[in-house]
Amino acid sequence: MPPRRALRVLACGAPRALALFAAARLTGVLALAVAARHTGKRPLALLGHTWDSAWYLGIARDGYGAHTLHFGPDTVLSDLAFFPLYPALIRAAHTLLPVGAAGCALLVSWTAALAAALALYRIGERLHGRAVATALVLLWGLLPHSVVLSLAYTEPLLTALAAWSLYAVLTRRWLWAGSLAALAGLARPNGFSVAAAVIATAACETVRRRGKVSHRLWTGAALAPLGWVAFVLWVGVRQGDPLGGYFAVQRKWGSTFDLGVGSARFTKKMLLHGDRFVFPMALLIVAAGVLLYVLLLLDRAPLPLLVHSGVLVLIAVGGSGFFESKPRFLLPAFPLLLPLARALVRTARARPAQAVVVTAALAGLSLAYGAYLVVYANQPL
Repeated sequence: MPPRRALRVLACGAPRALALFAAARLTGVLALAVAARHTGKRPLALLGHTWDSAWYLGIARDGYGAHTLHFGPDTVLSDLAFFPLYPALIRAAHTLLPVGAAGCALLVSWTAALAAALALYRIGERLHGRAVATALVLLWGLLPHSVVLSLAYTEPLLTALAAWSLYAVLTRRWLWAGSLAALAGLARPNGFSVAAAVIATAACETVRRRGKVSHRLWTGAALAPLGWVAFVLWVGVRQGDPLGGYFAVQRKWGSTFDLGVGSARFTKKMLLHGDRFVFPMALLIVAAGVLLYVLLLLDRAPLPLLVHSGVLVLIAVGGSGFFESKPRFLLPAFPLLLPLARALVRTARARPAQAVVVTAALAGLSLAYGAYLVVYANQPL
């Protein structure tokens, strides 16, 4: 970033937003550490080795194919289900720094979370001003499941790449948008939502200008899906089925897209017979995500934000398997928080005390639920 541009960013309130975000997440880590100590667990082990983190560390250390768990002919957990960008960054950091692999994984995640928060601020500022931008960053850091942003998981990395790609689309920097979308496609399976947003916006721009567009637009749109497509094809070739191999790996994990049939059956069972707290909480969060998407539509948000968030909401609603993980899948859908951020700013201006109470309540829920998820729930995140 040029020096003048960097000074302009520093002057526009971004440091305050980043400080609030960092304070929210550090407080969350402190709450997790207190709960861990109370139960005799090691906080750093929970932060760096929780569930999927162990798979990413294994890939970073040994490459693909070294870790597969067999639970029967139809349930085979293969490391080929995990996309390569995050473990590659862990391996690179571990090579360059005198830090253990788990520490490098956390360093990558925390750095990505801050980069994502800055991108959220820039998008919010461009669309609705500094106050809404700050509220957007704070709300993202105080989500009930935002504890994931403090763990060795891929959601911070995907959100950073997605947010900066969408910002590039909004500012019509098509080569940056496409390149970052391609990297997002290498970060997570649902990373293709970013490519979908870039391609959809490029198509609309082409129609609006009757085909008279820059070659940068075409190049950016062509680059956008390459990361996701390349890894899916690579896994398919390795499995002996170029087009279907990756999806076969996911099916053996129990993850499929069935338009919500599996989720509906699980929800019916949960409502009739009850279940652990994490499942109804996941249902409430996904339902809130659907409602917020409707509000985002009514607010006439920019097309790239609508497409990106819409694809992520569709995956969360229509995907089958790992019901408890659905809130995590929605973490990169940060545009859903724009209506809430605007409402919070309006409340703060009209009734400041009420806004403080609402923010404090969100913070309390985030701290308590985050510690519960990691320390007590004993369920995949």
